[in-house]
Formats: sequence, C-alpha cells, structure tokens
Amino acid sequence: MKEEFNSIKRVLEEHLNSINDNTDEIQVLFDYLHDIETKMDRLSSRLDQLQMSQNSSVEKIKISPLTTDEKKIFLVLYTEEHQLTFEEIAKKSHLSCPIVKEKLNTLVEKGIPLERFYSNGQFFFIIIILKFVIR
Repeated sequence: MKEEFNSIKRVLEEHLNSINDNTDEIQVLFDYLHDIETKMDRLSSRLDQLQMSQNSSVEKIKISPLTTDEKKIFLVLYTEEHQLTFEEIAKKSHLSCPIVKEKLNTLVEKGIPLERFYSNGQFFFIIIILKFVIR
C-alpha cells in the first residue's frame, strides 16, 4: 500500500513539474508579446512623427468643414492642455464613445493634426499637435 502511495505521489509530482514548466513557457511568451507591443508603440509614434513632419513641410494646412459633433470634439481637444482618453472626450463633448471614435477618424481625414498614444494596454490618448494650436 505504501508503494502505491509513493507511486501516486511520483505521478503527481511529475504532473506538478509539467504544470510549472508550462507556466514558465506562458510567462516567456507573455514577456515576448509585451516586448513586441512596446516596439509597435514606438513604431507607431515614429510613423506619426514622420507623417507630421511631412505635413509640416506644407505651408498651409487644408481643413475640410466640420460637422457639429466634430466641432464639439475639436473644441474639447483644442482647449485641453493634457492628453485625453476616448471616454474623457466623450464625457466632455456629451457624445457617446463610439461616436467619438468615429468622429476622431473623420477629423484626421479632414486634415486636423492629431497625435495618438497607446498606453497601459488599454487607453488611447489623443491631443492636437502643438504646432497647430500655436498658429
């Protein structure tokens, strides 16, 4: 009987070691994905800077007329001095979050210079580029 318990104990220990090995693998993969995410954030930031430097070489920024909702969002961004999340923009402009996301994309398409930051794995920050505000 003692032998059977020892046999069961060995099997459970092997199973525990297997679980620990799998946990280590998962942690390594998580760290790898985090590194890739960080690099993607840097790449996105550099791409935004490159696009802004190309746009700044043009003397005059051409902006299409804005709708009422787009004007609300523009004013919220223009009057703030710090970065805002989608939720903060929605609250300050009295619009829903999905509408804010859609209208921010149309603002960019219409020529409003915005800079986007992805941080903490969940928030998307947006501010109007200072060069545009100063003019």
